[in-house]
Amino acid sequence: MSADKLKSAIADFKENLKGNTIKIHSKDYADVAFRVGMLRKNLGLDATIKSELLYHDDKKVIVRSEIWIDGKLISTGLAEELKSSSRINQLSSLEVAETSAIGRAAAFAGLTNDNIASANEVSNAIVASDTKLTAALTELDKVSHLGAYQSWLTTNKELMQQVKQKDAYAWQLFLEKFNQIKSNLETKGVIQNG
Repeated sequence: MSADKLKSAIADFKENLKGNTIKIHSKDYADVAFRVGMLRKNLGLDATIKSELLYHDDKKVIVRSEIWIDGKLISTGLAEELKSSSRINQLSSLEVAETSAIGRAAAFAGLTNDNIASANEVSNAIVASDTKLTAALTELDKVSHLGAYQSWLTTNKELMQQVKQKDAYAWQLFLEKFNQIKSNLETKGVIQNG
């Protein structure tokens, strides 16, 4: 019975994939929310997602997620997140690792378009590995007056345009980080509604 339910979920996932992927470097990736949504739509309470924190310290977290259908283990996914790899990981490395592990487990269960990594995972890796972007956000966090903020915007305009054009999801992550820092600068009085 669980095999038929899973086959149905996989078929529905593939039928509804168009328009529900994010293109990153010319490849289409489904995000974790879509994978989980299709799993729930087709299997409801017959599917169980379990996550376990395997390891954590001040540098990294490792999470294992499992997908069970009708009480049978169908797939697992592991994810490791380094807390220093991005600003989001500094605040939410456990949540990011769990999301990645669930996405990988869903992909291993068959909810994939031939890419095990999810859009979330790939975009996080791009943002974390882009040293220019990380350096720019670090510099923004150090801005101490309006002129320096305006100079930062001018200096990084091209970089921001490149990220926006290359990867919509990475752009969204960048904007979240940018807006967090900008809000902090506004709270400190460094800039006003800049």
